[in-house]
Amino acid sequence: MSIVYLNGEFIPAEQARISPMDRGFLFGDGIYEVIPSYNGRFVGFAEHIARMQQGLAELSIDPQLNLADWQTLATRLLQDNNNTIGSNQAVYIQVSRGADTKRNHAFPLHIKPTVFAYSFAIAAEPVADKAKASCYSVITGQDLRWQRCHIKSTSLLGNVLHYQQGYAAGAQEILLFDAQGNLTEGAAVNVFVVKNGVIATPPLSHKLLPGITRLLLLNILRKHSTMQVEERDISEQEVLNADEIWITSSSKEIAPVLQVNGQPVGDGTVGDVWLAAQQLFSAHKYD
Repeated sequence: MSIVYLNGEFIPAEQARISPMDRGFLFGDGIYEVIPSYNGRFVGFAEHIARMQQGLAELSIDPQLNLADWQTLATRLLQDNNNTIGSNQAVYIQVSRGADTKRNHAFPLHIKPTVFAYSFAIAAEPVADKAKASCYSVITGQDLRWQRCHIKSTSLLGNVLHYQQGYAAGAQEILLFDAQGNLTEGAAVNVFVVKNGVIATPPLSHKLLPGITRLLLLNILRKHSTMQVEERDISEQEVLNADEIWITSSSKEIAPVLQVNGQPVGDGTVGDVWLAAQQLFSAHKYD
């Protein structure tokens, strides 16, 4: 039986109860984070919490917990669930505005946020080995989501529909493009492309989530390598002509894409630039 955290208590998952009047349930009115850990070591913990706190501030939700509080909460979950889940766990945190006595679009006053967290098993951390890389096939599509994708909201229906679009087409992800034909992100990932050794990714804006793996990878590449890295607009044609494409997320780290719309990316194999990037990420992600 796993242990979860709910509003100040660590309790068995089967005992956790949330009101059906909670605005997280009724409106998706909340923020969430997923933070991976391997053998008890979190990856990018402070960065994840900073992004969550920024999102909560944009929604005017204040759970009155600071970085140290979140660290204590998440570490306790790892420890309490180590025997049942294992040493490689991710912690999911969700904060909603809370439960009111009625359903109303306007923010209610004087209600307490609902804070929920649990941990779940994840695979061993990815390694820099072409033969062991988890590779992906994707399709492309027009980005039809809302204009505040930089907020990691629990309102994920737009992302779910795009993800299902890829899944229904036999792919594992979808690469999305805005009305100007520029790459934004995937349904659940950020995207990098490589051409002639140059690594590029779309610049941060309201059109995409500021991914923590994206942030860590950019910092690592700039600090520990001489690779050329660019944050700029990337056209669909550039994506289709790329030598390598990567998708990044906390669960995938840096994953090679080998097919787009059924066509091979580059020579259709895992690339050398990916290998170098994953080696650096593995070496420095805990810095």
